[in-house]
Amino acid sequence: MEIFDRAAQGLVMNEPLIFERSVPGRFAFSLPGEPDNAEACVQVIPDKFRRKTRPLLPEVNEVELVRHYTRLSQWNYGIDTGPYPLGSCTMKHNPRINEAVARLEGFTAGHPYHPELWLQGSLNLMFALETFLGEISGLPGVTLQPAAGAHGEFTGVRIMRRALLQRDGNPRSQMIVPDTAHGTNPATCAMNGYSVVHVASNDKGIVDADSIVALMTDDVAGIMITNPNTLGLFEEQLPAIAAIVHAKGGYVYGDGANLNSLLGRARPGDLGVDIMHFNLHKTFSTPHGGGGPGAGPVGVTEALERFLPVPRIRKAVKDGGETYYLEMNNADSIGRIKAFFGNFGMLVRAYAYIRELGPDGLKQVTDMAVLNANYVLAGLRDTYHVPYDRLCMHECVVTDKYLHKVGVKTMDVAKRLIDYGFHPPTVYFPLCVAGALMIEPTETESKQSLDEFVEAMLTVAKESLENPELLLTAPHRTRVSRMDEVRAARQMELRFQSKPE
Repeated sequence: MEIFDRAAQGLVMNEPLIFERSVPGRFAFSLPGEPDNAEACVQVIPDKFRRKTRPLLPEVNEVELVRHYTRLSQWNYGIDTGPYPLGSCTMKHNPRINEAVARLEGFTAGHPYHPELWLQGSLNLMFALETFLGEISGLPGVTLQPAAGAHGEFTGVRIMRRALLQRDGNPRSQMIVPDTAHGTNPATCAMNGYSVVHVASNDKGIVDADSIVALMTDDVAGIMITNPNTLGLFEEQLPAIAAIVHAKGGYVYGDGANLNSLLGRARPGDLGVDIMHFNLHKTFSTPHGGGGPGAGPVGVTEALERFLPVPRIRKAVKDGGETYYLEMNNADSIGRIKAFFGNFGMLVRAYAYIRELGPDGLKQVTDMAVLNANYVLAGLRDTYHVPYDRLCMHECVVTDKYLHKVGVKTMDVAKRLIDYGFHPPTVYFPLCVAGALMIEPTETESKQSLDEFVEAMLTVAKESLENPELLLTAPHRTRVSRMDEVRAARQMELRFQSKPE
C-alpha cells in the first residue's frame, strides 16, 4: 500500500524548519491610529498590571503569520487525518452535524444571565439530555454540570461522601480501586479524603467477588470500578461485587469512561452501580482534549438524587404548557460544582448525537466498537503477546513480550508506527500489564482502516526481528526525531520566551 511504500522509501521531509522570521517594522494587522480616549482606556487598568516595556514578540507580516499557524496545523496529527487508536481515550470521529447544531443562533446567543423565560429552548434540551442519559445508564438522577470526566468523578465521590455522612455521621476513610480502574480514580479518592485499597484482577483479567469480601470493611466507603475495565474486559462479577459492597453499607461508583461498549446492551444501574459519570467526549461524540471544553455529567440512583449539585433543571406543566426552571434550593445538595449550568455547547453536541442515532443507532455503536476491537485483536494475536486472550469489548491489549529477545520494547513499536502514518496506541497502560499497548479502534473506523493499522503493526514487528536498530531510533520521518523524554519531563519549557539581544 502507498503508506508503506512511502515509509520504506525513506521519505525525506525537506520543508525548511524556519521558526525565526522576525524583521523589525513588520506587522500582521492594520487598525486605525490611536483612539481619542486611549489614555483614559489605559487608566482603567491598575498600574501593577500595566507593562513597563513593549512585549518581545516576533515582527512578521500577515501572510507569514497565517503560514506559520497553517504549517503547524499540517504538522500536527488529528482524527481528521487518520486513525487515533488510543486505548481508554476513545478518539473517534465527531459527526459534523453535531457542530452545525451547536452553532445554531438560538443556542450560541444564549447567556446564563438571561431570564429563564428566554432560555426555555436551552433548558428543554438539557432536561431532555438528562432524561436520555438516565435511560441509557439506568441511573435516573442526572446532573450536567461537571466540566470533564475527572470533574464528574470528583462530583460523584463527593455525593457518596455526603450520603454516608448524612446517613451514618461518618464518611468513612477508604475506597477500593481495582488495578484495572481508570487512571484518574486514585486521584479522585485522594481529593475527597479517601485512601485507596488496591485489589488485583484474577487470571481472567477481572475483579473476583471473593476478593472484595475481605476488603469491604465498615471503614470502606465503596468501590470505584471501570466496566468494561482498562483491559477491555467485561466485569462479569459486578452484580455480585455490588451486593457485597451494599451489604456493608457502601456504594458502587462506576467509571463511565467505556460506556461506548455498553450502549443498548447493558445498563450500569441494572448491574448494581449507584453513581457514574459520563465522558461525553468518549461515548457521545463531543470534542476531546484541546477541542473542548469538556463535559462529564453524573448519574445516580433515585435514592441519591437529592445530593446532586444545584441548580437542578425542573419542568412544570401549567395551563396545558410546559415551563422549565432552575431549582436552586436543596439542603441535601453537595452545592454548586461549576459556574452556571455546565459547558452548554458540549451538551448540545451530545444531544444531537443521541437524537440522530436513536436507540437502534446507539446499540449499533456498541456492536461496531466491540466488533472492531476483536477484529484488530484477531489480526495481532499471532504476532504480539496477548496477556488475556479472550473476547474483548471496545479495546484490546497486547504487549512487547515477543520482541524482548531483540531488545525492542513497547515505546520503540509506538515510535515506529509514526513513520507509517499512525498515531500510536496508549502505551504502558494499564499498569498491571508489563509493556502494554492498549488499542481502541472505535466504532467509526472502517475495515480498510483497521486492515492498514494491523498491517503496519505486523510490519513493525517483522522489522524489529530483521533490523531492530530501525525501531530503536524511530521515528525517522517526522520533523522532530525521538526526543529525550526523561530530560523533557525534568526540564520543561512549555512556552516560547523571546530573549532580548
